[in-house]
Amino acid sequence: MRAADWLLVVAILPLVSAALPDICSAKPRDLPLEPRCIYRSPEPEDPEDPTSEPVPGSTNPRVWELSKANSRFALSLYRQLALSKTPESNIFMSPISISTAFAMTKLGACNHTLQQIMKVFEFDTIKEKTSDQVHFFFAKLNCRLYRKKDRTTEVISANRLFGDKSLTFNETYQNISEMVYGAKLLPLNFREDPDKARVTINNWIANKTENLIQDTLPPGALDSTTILVLVNTIYFKGQWKNKFDKENVYAADFHLSPSRSCPVSMMYQEARFKYRHLRDDHMQLLEMPYRGDDITMVIILPSKDATLSQVEAGLDLKKVTGWLEGMKETTVSVHLPRFRVEDAFSLKEKLQAMGLRDLFSPDRASLPGMLEDGGDGVHISDAFHKAFLEVNEEGSEAAASTTVVAVGRSINLNRVVFQANRPFLLLIREATINALLFMARVADPCGQ
Repeated sequence: MRAADWLLVVAILPLVSAALPDICSAKPRDLPLEPRCIYRSPEPEDPEDPTSEPVPGSTNPRVWELSKANSRFALSLYRQLALSKTPESNIFMSPISISTAFAMTKLGACNHTLQQIMKVFEFDTIKEKTSDQVHFFFAKLNCRLYRKKDRTTEVISANRLFGDKSLTFNETYQNISEMVYGAKLLPLNFREDPDKARVTINNWIANKTENLIQDTLPPGALDSTTILVLVNTIYFKGQWKNKFDKENVYAADFHLSPSRSCPVSMMYQEARFKYRHLRDDHMQLLEMPYRGDDITMVIILPSKDATLSQVEAGLDLKKVTGWLEGMKETTVSVHLPRFRVEDAFSLKEKLQAMGLRDLFSPDRASLPGMLEDGGDGVHISDAFHKAFLEVNEEGSEAAASTTVVAVGRSINLNRVVFQANRPFLLLIREATINALLFMARVADPCGQ
């Protein structure tokens, strides 16, 4: 037994996982969250001022901290992805999906492996210092994100463990995975028929994501040494609060660079949105809510005299939070292309560069909590992420109709113009607690 293959998957637009009803109302003392190893984070040398950022009303402070930790991890991972791709390449990922899958991995981790997971995913920034409590706060965050009142917003998340049927997995590991993440263990025959197991896993993912995410595990991703695959899927379908009128869609050029352009179908509407023009930072910000108002899409558009790479270079959570907090409701003339972004990549090298080294090493990985016998040599051989996003007049693939007022193009002389005809960044978030769920670079919307 040498390798533990691991999979992480994300589907389209915003949000996170389906939690069991008892989890949402439970207290920490009600749940037997006692994995094999517990890591206690050291106290920070320069702790943040607790009054600097007020916790939103009716929000668990630790859930708020976990949301911020996830956003910091998202920006760090995005920087790694940007380094591995050309500036003309699209990027799309779900940091909450990636964090969820590695939190499930953390259940079986000990020693330096556990410590590195806590640090890379910023779990050690939560003031409740013991690593076992992170799972409880994840459950609470999932409850917050997935219980949506507006029926036009469909949010589906599913987790699953696929383990080799010849092995006995630790009962505590299985119980906590199912209790917190809803991840039941399905035995598969990796040892004798890894490709059949791969097809089974890919079919499960496709089924959970309305067939939008297919063939996540490429041929050869699994072999006879595979013992465990962890899967997290997210599917989102939402309608804009203010839909675009299909009659207002027009042909336009999207400027890929100063010397290159391509044709797109540009959507248009004029309405009141949260907006901000940051002249010193050379960008415009626009926030467009989905039905229900709690899930929003934020578009960060560099000015014509700036590049997207310049904006990306200065991204950090404090700066982004400041940008978002300064937005004001304004009448905006919005020009946004229809687009689809699809992305797939291995996470291994990116996470190793961020400090998650031992988990992927057969010599150094410490994952004794996964198997009943301790599982010497068990490690993660790779991690795969695949994501899909489509934006159109309705929102993100929504088909139900809603009442929206479409305003003409040249009536309001006081409006500002937001013309996304050049590369931009896109964030999808739960606005009340600023939970960053998806992040994208839309550099080339033309060939999708």
